[in-house]
Amino acid sequence: MSQLASFVSDTPRFVRHLLDSYRRWVGVELMERSGDERQDLELLFALPVVVVSHGAEADPIFKFGNQTALNLWELELDAFLKMPSRLTAEPMHRDERARLLARTERDGYVDDYRGVRISSQGRRFYIEQATIWNVVDDAGDYIGQAATFDHWTFLAAGETP
Repeated sequence: MSQLASFVSDTPRFVRHLLDSYRRWVGVELMERSGDERQDLELLFALPVVVVSHGAEADPIFKFGNQTALNLWELELDAFLKMPSRLTAEPMHRDERARLLARTERDGYVDDYRGVRISSQGRRFYIEQATIWNVVDDAGDYIGQAATFDHWTFLAAGETP
């Protein structure tokens, strides 16, 4: 958990918004919650499924990535939290990703996403059954989007899913 030390002070609150928003849109909890924001951050960081979230900037930057996500994208937390989320998609798939994020923003969440992503080292992988949802704060204002998935397959060079 030493990578958690690099999180900014508002991360436990952001994680609460991420978890509350998942329950709001999807209707179930993403994980069992402790009732303590800091402990929930640690539990989410250790969850054995990918959980990522970006902010609401024009070119959104990641605000959260758990250890499973960091392993998949082959990045340390500090580097992940500086990366625009669009860079997780290959250039030819970025239009598809933009359409998906617009649909999520409009509908609140989608639970049927599948697509190709790329790690920081150029390893391509195919995501299936991803859920993507809007993250809102206590006032209901949009503050970003998040995604979770536990199905992915690494692709060989030139392989298509």
